[in-house]
Amino acid sequence: MSTATEHIEHTEGHEAEHHGLSDKQYIYVALILAALTAIEVSTYYVDFGPFFMPTLFILMTVKFVTVVSYFMHLKFDNKLFTYLFYSGLLLAIAVYCGFLATFKFFLQKG
Repeated sequence: MSTATEHIEHTEGHEAEHHGLSDKQYIYVALILAALTAIEVSTYYVDFGPFFMPTLFILMTVKFVTVVSYFMHLKFDNKLFTYLFYSGLLLAIAVYCGFLATFKFFLQKG
């Protein structure tokens, strides 16, 4: 029979192995996310012209992948969960593009 202490030690060892990022790496990822957010905010103040929507879509996708990979530990989890999250992202983008196309958003002229 295993004791509670053995179970806790096994779990802690598994988590340390599973989530192999240090605090410094988490801070680095957070700084990258902050920089991407600053670029997103700059799209309001700087005229990106026809690159406005593609820029936001790319930034949104990069931030989503970064957050679910590192902060939700998807990078270290089963690949099935990775496929489920990314298929959800693709579905969300497709639905949003369909929604915008319904209102002829992409056909507006400057």
